[in-house]
Amino acid sequence: MMKRLFALALLLLLTAQAASADSREHEQLKRSIIKIYTTAAAPDYFNPWALLNAQQLSGSGAVISGKRILTNAHVIANGSFIQVQRHGDAQKFRAQVQFVSHDADLALLTVEDDRFFEDTRPLSLGKLPDLQEEVTVYGYPIGGKSLSITRGVLSRVEHQYYAHAESYLMAGQIDAAINPGNSGGPVISGGRIVGVAMQTNQGAENLGYFVPPSVIEHVLEDAKDNVHQGFPELGAVTQSLESPSMKRAAGLSEDQDGALIVKVFSDSPAAQVLQPGDVLLEVDGFPVAADRTVEWRENQRTNYHYAVDRYHVGDKLPVRFSRNGEVKSTEVILAAPPPSRSLVLGEQFDRRPRYYIYGGVVFVPLNMNLIKRWGNNWHSKAPIDYLYARNQWNSDERRELVVALKVLPAGVNLGYHDWKNWIIDTVNGHPVADFEEFAQLMESNEEPFVELRDEGGYRMVLDAAAAHEQEPLILQTYHIPHRHSQGLFSTLAREENSGEPSVMNE
Repeated sequence: MMKRLFALALLLLLTAQAASADSREHEQLKRSIIKIYTTAAAPDYFNPWALLNAQQLSGSGAVISGKRILTNAHVIANGSFIQVQRHGDAQKFRAQVQFVSHDADLALLTVEDDRFFEDTRPLSLGKLPDLQEEVTVYGYPIGGKSLSITRGVLSRVEHQYYAHAESYLMAGQIDAAINPGNSGGPVISGGRIVGVAMQTNQGAENLGYFVPPSVIEHVLEDAKDNVHQGFPELGAVTQSLESPSMKRAAGLSEDQDGALIVKVFSDSPAAQVLQPGDVLLEVDGFPVAADRTVEWRENQRTNYHYAVDRYHVGDKLPVRFSRNGEVKSTEVILAAPPPSRSLVLGEQFDRRPRYYIYGGVVFVPLNMNLIKRWGNNWHSKAPIDYLYARNQWNSDERRELVVALKVLPAGVNLGYHDWKNWIIDTVNGHPVADFEEFAQLMESNEEPFVELRDEGGYRMVLDAAAAHEQEPLILQTYHIPHRHSQGLFSTLAREENSGEPSVMNE
């Protein structure tokens, strides 16, 4: 009897010790979860020389190796002042951005004061759990300073559009709410980071998305030299090949599958290997299905970009493709993607807008920052010409679009005071390839008038002498510090000719 009681007491003691150890381990983990405070002042793309009112934002993060804090890029985007605070502490520490990947919505912060990392254990990266496994999301939702812990089940893993920069990457989905303030917080399984919470599904309750380990690992590798290269591109546009007729026309047999290549960009890595009409059969050994997916894990499929995303710029990517029924195997040396393949440049962060003012007319390049200035409903509120341009590919002849954003009423621009959001096609008959070329054409004009036209033939004519003469008064009247964005010109021809100092050093 005494032996049984002793064994039971020992079992209870061991259980209590294990529970105590688990409790200490959990408390130690919570010390590694960080609240982030950001003061952000984004540029005003309606008035590109100014900033919008500063906002106070908050998010979450986790301490990882190298005395770094892993969080979302959108938590610190356009941030002018960043502070961090540990769980259970009242003191805030100044933090700096060490590396940022806006396409992956990830950022690394550092704190110069080593006291911040005392009694803090860096969390390590783990493997993505299987579907239906439970994970835990740690963070600081808006509305309180206490650490929030939410549990959910991994329900789906596939490519999604990231809300921050509209990139198309792998993402995990969990049936747990990710509220504002939770962004950047770690998704934990087995004491390791298996994701970074990034966004919620607005159309469904308790449905959130996180950045998975494969994307995190890619960014951490990219950050080793502190030079952002991002995810490489193949440089080919594909179409699903689920139509039996298209499949036969492409020269495939019944037991072959693949994705039809419909466009290859001339400056991309694929241009040396692939051409329109080819069928992409395999990428890095992954067979490509007719719906353009690959089986990346048993019975789990996602877009074939998964195979490309695992590589880095400069790596060689093995591919197999069919051309007129003949199967070929080769390698593609991957390169960094350009800023945009569309005529509309993707959303940019942590930089000031480009603009140019002539004759009181404000000219800017068309980009997603400007389009999103119409608010959350920009899909329906932004000018239809802007939205249509998003679906047009750029080319050497037309790399980006230039718009006359608005007119600052003055004598030189009488008759055009209500013109706005007007896309420019030519300057004095010269086609406009991009914003820098447009500004140079305007700056170097020696004709009495500057004539601007759109594709429909409508024109705006400005008196060059009057534009130069009235420029100081226009800038003074509308409280504009400079007539163009800094860095737009390396030299200003008009000021060099007049002997006046360049404004580039202002």
